[in-house]
Amino acid sequence: MPNRSRSNRRSTVSQQPPISGTTALVGVLGDPVHHSLSPVMQNAALRAMGLDWVFLALPAPAGELATVVRALEALECRGLNVTIPHKHNVAALCRELSPLAQRLGAVNVLVPLEGGGWHGTNTDVEGFCAPLQRDGRPWGGERAVVLGCGGSARAVVAGLVELGCAQITLAGRRPEALAAFQADVGAWAPQLQILPWGDGLDQALAQAQLVVNTTPVGMASASDPSAAQGCPLSPAQLNALRPNTWVYDIIYTPRPTELLRQAAQRGCRSFDGLEMLVEQGAAALRLWSGQAAVPVEVMRQALLERLP
Repeated sequence: MPNRSRSNRRSTVSQQPPISGTTALVGVLGDPVHHSLSPVMQNAALRAMGLDWVFLALPAPAGELATVVRALEALECRGLNVTIPHKHNVAALCRELSPLAQRLGAVNVLVPLEGGGWHGTNTDVEGFCAPLQRDGRPWGGERAVVLGCGGSARAVVAGLVELGCAQITLAGRRPEALAAFQADVGAWAPQLQILPWGDGLDQALAQAQLVVNTTPVGMASASDPSAAQGCPLSPAQLNALRPNTWVYDIIYTPRPTELLRQAAQRGCRSFDGLEMLVEQGAAALRLWSGQAAVPVEVMRQALLERLP
């Protein structure tokens, strides 16, 4: 199990102490990772909790991932988030994996183990489900469509299975990736149907109560300002959506995404990825700190103040 023995070094005030020789490190690994908003919300939470920790965005090129992970263990890093493109490959660097991480083949949280090494787990599923469960709406027996077949889609499908969706249609553009996805998740997601992007997607959208975008299409990019104008669905596909369909885009910049803006014009209701980011981060902080109570509202407010 994750190491709970190391001191959390709580300060007596809610304000984060100055960085010093006793300050412990937590962070997020990715490539690229400079755009991550995790430091904004996690450092706000650390200040509120009075922990003498600092959370940093840590670039880790793919070829150096193992070296970086071992170095951070040697530095007694208190915990790590893992983001694109390392969620799959980092699993092989863990001494142990949670059952959920094993099932997904994806790790987004590393927790140091007593005696060395890392415990790898996944909080994306919890983060994804949290806003869907918040208003008490029952999802059992409903139909969902998932756009994209990357690493995030696995967590989304696992969440939809947990929520009890009766039919999950996953649409993707790469036949080899779709086949691999089916092979990896079919055993624990028997209600999953794989659909090539142009083959009946309109009909699936028309029948869905929930549509989830896991593709990066529509994400704001500093290097390409026009990227935020992208939408993963064509006008015809958007028109297939019924009013009151829930549309969930796991992207959180811009707010709203073009997909959510277009869906709202058709009478759909929506979630963006902000709550998923907050809730998966809060779950990770509970694991790292060993504390059940973390300041979720502080984390949310810090992000809202930073986002346009």
